[in-house]
Amino acid sequence: MRLKRVLATGGKLCALGLFALLSVCPSWSAPNYAVLHAFGNPGDGSELQAGVVLDNKGHVYGASTGGGYGYGTVFKLTRQPDGQWKEKKLYEFRRDDPNGTYPYGGVILDGAGNLYGAGTLGGVNHVGTIFQLTPGPTGWTLNLLYSFCSQPDCSDGGAPQASLVLDSTGNLYGTAFNVFELSPGPDGWTEAVLYNFCSEPNCTDGATPRAGLILDTKGNLYGTTQGGGTYDVGTVFKVRHMPDGTWKERVLHSFGSFPKDGVNPGRGALTFDSAGHLYGTTSIGGANYRGTVFSLTRQPDGHWKETIIHSFKVGKGGNAPGAGVVIDTAGNLYGTAGVGGSDCDCGVVYKLVPNPDGTWTYSVLHRFTGYDGAFPSANLVLDDQGNLYGTTLFGGSGDGGVVFQITP
Repeated sequence: MRLKRVLATGGKLCALGLFALLSVCPSWSAPNYAVLHAFGNPGDGSELQAGVVLDNKGHVYGASTGGGYGYGTVFKLTRQPDGQWKEKKLYEFRRDDPNGTYPYGGVILDGAGNLYGAGTLGGVNHVGTIFQLTPGPTGWTLNLLYSFCSQPDCSDGGAPQASLVLDSTGNLYGTAFNVFELSPGPDGWTEAVLYNFCSEPNCTDGATPRAGLILDTKGNLYGTTQGGGTYDVGTVFKVRHMPDGTWKERVLHSFGSFPKDGVNPGRGALTFDSAGHLYGTTSIGGANYRGTVFSLTRQPDGHWKETIIHSFKVGKGGNAPGAGVVIDTAGNLYGTAGVGGSDCDCGVVYKLVPNPDGTWTYSVLHRFTGYDGAFPSANLVLDDQGNLYGTTLFGGSGDGGVVFQITP
């Protein structure tokens, strides 16, 4: 089993398999936690690398990178009258699929109910695609919008691994070892590279952007790189939309700037609060070298100041956050840490509450124990009732990961 192979973390092996895990790992579950669907059963998807999205009817959409034919699926979960959730596979990727394979970044939703995502591999040139899924009276139709490496020397990028973001005019933005824009037109979709990061070691502008982007109200893009920067351990960057239509990159923070700074941000997207502060995570670094949650605040002189608001450590609080954080209307932050928590080191869901003195209080909302999911690695999503939805990479009754909900 997949869970069997990866449970050895932090010097501990919790169990010899999923069923053994249930008997030897102490049960720890908040009463407001529920598994909506467990993946990994025959023919189903598995291995959820990305989070989910919600439509205005409460349906849940997402993507898996395994299962089905072995190259990923796009799925929809619908709540039934009895309170249970039913899964429907909207598309199953196949080997050498011209529409792409392995949708690591999941899917996003537009106002018309269309889904958009990126295949990390596959496509005409086998290095990734951008696709659209459109609902219709007879089911869902997948449309290929773009195949990467369509330009000479693959100057348009390839192997996109992060979620996309959609602006108000219908343009898509993402990362494919660069920052790109995909724009609709009468003759189809056109890709434009907005910024190319340096691919050499110690590139001060950043290298290897693997997280999704976010947009501000002016149409500027923000993201992270896992490498590069002044200290070659990652950056937070902004790509600004200039008045003449061009785009200009600026590094807002180079990680490793002081001894207890975080390093190597993961694949989780940043988030803004109502005051324009940025929040994110690093997978390692910090006071205990187990990862951090950080904030970036714009200063009067225009530069951005970083503050470490939480340093993770080994233990029941969880550590090594690969996902970013989301924020509620009260300014509380929510996220997942990929390991730690219960005895099986299967990860946690956590909450950070701001205090009047500027400090933050950290608490664990849920510790995964294996059967309820294991190793969360994607951003959470909040609905308008304050419910949290998320995914795990492995665990669950089918050992292929779960979609879960935490209610307040």
